[in-house]
Amino acid sequence: MLKSFLRILYVLLATAMLLTSCRGKEPVQPDPEVDPVTPPDASAECEGFYLLNQGNMGSNKATLDYFSYTTGTYSRNIYPDRNPGVVKELGDVGNDLQIYGGKMYAVINCSNLVEIMDAATAVHITAISIPNCRYIAFYNGKAYVTSYAGAKSIGDEEIGYVAEIDTVTLTLTGRRCNVGYNPDGIAVLDGKAYVANSGGYLQPEYDDRLSIIDLASMTEIKKVEHLLTNMDRVAVSSDGLLYITSRGNYHAYPQHDPPLPYIPPTVIAWDPKTETIVKDYGIGASNICMSGDSCYVIYTDFMSETGYKIINTKAKAVVSENFIKDGTDAKIRVPYAIGVYRHAGEFMIGDATDFVSPGVLYYFNADGTLKWKTDTGDAPACIAFLRKKGE
Repeated sequence: MLKSFLRILYVLLATAMLLTSCRGKEPVQPDPEVDPVTPPDASAECEGFYLLNQGNMGSNKATLDYFSYTTGTYSRNIYPDRNPGVVKELGDVGNDLQIYGGKMYAVINCSNLVEIMDAATAVHITAISIPNCRYIAFYNGKAYVTSYAGAKSIGDEEIGYVAEIDTVTLTLTGRRCNVGYNPDGIAVLDGKAYVANSGGYLQPEYDDRLSIIDLASMTEIKKVEHLLTNMDRVAVSSDGLLYITSRGNYHAYPQHDPPLPYIPPTVIAWDPKTETIVKDYGIGASNICMSGDSCYVIYTDFMSETGYKIINTKAKAVVSENFIKDGTDAKIRVPYAIGVYRHAGEFMIGDATDFVSPGVLYYFNADGTLKWKTDTGDAPACIAFLRKKGE
């Protein structure tokens, strides 16, 4: 009796070990968590929006969420379910997310790649290797990606560049353009790319130059010297100006030779035709989002100060000192992602909380009152709207 029991136990254990061994060779794909968060909206201009969660550096936890206007549901971590054969999933640190020509491009910084998916399904198409890639912009069938090149930490002084991707063949064209140190934000206007060189790894002597690239020849035609210290984001306003953000230098450096004063963060409106600053708004900005004649600005110093302002780009004035009207801003620890749904005037803020725990997405009505909220992946960073077919 005992021998029979032990024989059965042995068979069960062996079978369990065999199954475990076989399973270990295949990626374990969790089902996405789906939550109903709001009533369906059949009149919505968009199908929904994707949210790229950055994930803490080194954790390999970049994830993709999706909200559907047509069903009113929010789905977390959809990429493994849509792509069971991609073992490493999205990778390490999601830095930018854009949709262009029916495809979605996720810039995964520390994994050194641009993940390209079908925009409607989030199904993997291909991935393109670009070292230390940061942000992406599009023009005339091409994608342009900023890259820190080989620079990986403070003290590295390698010149960065912009790489060109053909959005039809989904390959690097072989053309690239050297710019400044640690290029971040990029925007395209009238056949030229404008690149914010941050020099983030040169602390405390940050880069302060804006590179201008002629995209027809893929050559840098000018560096605008001494524009802003440690530049970050670049966006085009409805009247053809560039809105550029600067992180500043965070604090003074009295021990530096020569001593360096504190340079505060700011946002400027810059005219690319005259190459002059039209307006220096003197406000901090961690992220910005253009919607019509409005520039939504969110700010955090990652300690205690946060801000939520709207700039009217025609009037060149801050017209809202806080676009969250119901006190919800007091609950947001680190405003990180910003998106504006123009069709309804609604907007959303992604709270990164502590960067290693699930974040929170707050979705607001046009009047600045909270409509719904839900948990996200770690450090919600970028939002991309999926328009309906034919619109």
